[in-house]
Amino acid sequence: MTAPRKITLTINGTVRSAEAEPRMLLADFIRETLGLTGTHVGCEHGVCGACTIIVNGEAQRSCLAFAVQADGATITTIEGLAASDRMHPLQKLFHECHALQCGFCTPGMLAAALDLVGSHDRLTTEEIRTGMSAVICRCTGYDGIMRAVTAYADQLGKLAPAKG
Repeated sequence: MTAPRKITLTINGTVRSAEAEPRMLLADFIRETLGLTGTHVGCEHGVCGACTIIVNGEAQRSCLAFAVQADGATITTIEGLAASDRMHPLQKLFHECHALQCGFCTPGMLAAALDLVGSHDRLTTEEIRTGMSAVICRCTGYDGIMRAVTAYADQLGKLAPAKG
C-alpha cells in the first residue's frame, strides 16, 4: 500500500493542503477531506456529470480524477461561484428560469454551463442544447436550464443570432 501524499491546491480562492491516498478520487477529496459537499457524486463513472467542477479554467468530472492529480491546481466548486452574499449571475438565472428542482445535478450543471459559455465566442441555441446534454437532469426536462444558459450567453454577448 502506498502512503498518503500531501497535496496543495487552490479551491474557491483559498489555498488548501491535506493528505490524500493515491487512489482517492478528487470528488471524495473535495467532499470528505475538504468538507465541501456541494460537489455531488452520481454515477461514479463520469456519465451523469453531477460531479463536474472547474479545474484550471475547464470543466472536469471530479469522479474521474485522482486527488493527487489536482496537486497545484486551481479549482472552483459550487461553493466558490457566489461573490460574498450575491449569487453568481448564472445562479440567479437558474433561479429565475426555474432551472432546478431537486438540485442534485445543479452544481455540475452550473460548472458545465460556465465552461460551455466561457469557452466559446458565440453559441447557437442548438450548441447550448448539445453542450448542456453533458450533465443529466432527471427532474426539469431541461427547458428551464436551456432558458437560463441561453440568457446567460445573451447577457455576455455570446448568443449567436437565430437563423431565420
